[in-house]
Amino acid sequence: MANYKLLGLSGSLRKDATNRKLLREAARLFGECTYHEANLHLPLYDGDDEEATGIPDAVTRLADQIAAADAVVISTPEYNKGPSGALKNALDWVSRTNGNPWKGKPVAVMSAAAGRAGGERAQLVLRSFMVAFQPRILQGPEVHLANSSNEFDDGGKLTSEIYTKTVSDLMEALRAEISR
Repeated sequence: MANYKLLGLSGSLRKDATNRKLLREAARLFGECTYHEANLHLPLYDGDDEEATGIPDAVTRLADQIAAADAVVISTPEYNKGPSGALKNALDWVSRTNGNPWKGKPVAVMSAAAGRAGGERAQLVLRSFMVAFQPRILQGPEVHLANSSNEFDDGGKLTSEIYTKTVSDLMEALRAEISR
């Protein structure tokens, strides 16, 4: 069995965000892999700044991490019916780097949110943002973790069998997509 490189992108910057917990659970349920969580603490994209100083090192590092990963898992919160600004900003910055690290990359998208829809709208918008990059985005199973602050135990594991099964199934599909 191959030891795949899995990169996680959390749309929430908070250290203990449920989207980070969901990413870590996804990596655990994926099975044997090298998991790394990207740092999306990036400056706001500004074309004038880019022209004056170039692409920030943190952005180049993120693009390199995406390119080097066998697959990427993105977990987004839902802020005002869409993905977070931090996640959109990261996508905008990476689009300014040389090449397209997303092209043909297997990508699993999921969400953890406080609301009862579990970030469904944010995922829909995020998927539309990704179209231009031409990744291989899995179409399912969909993971919309509702009421997310109550879905993890003290160790960060999902407490619901249904959510655990759905995340496991998504990671199984991601593993198959990498092998494709």
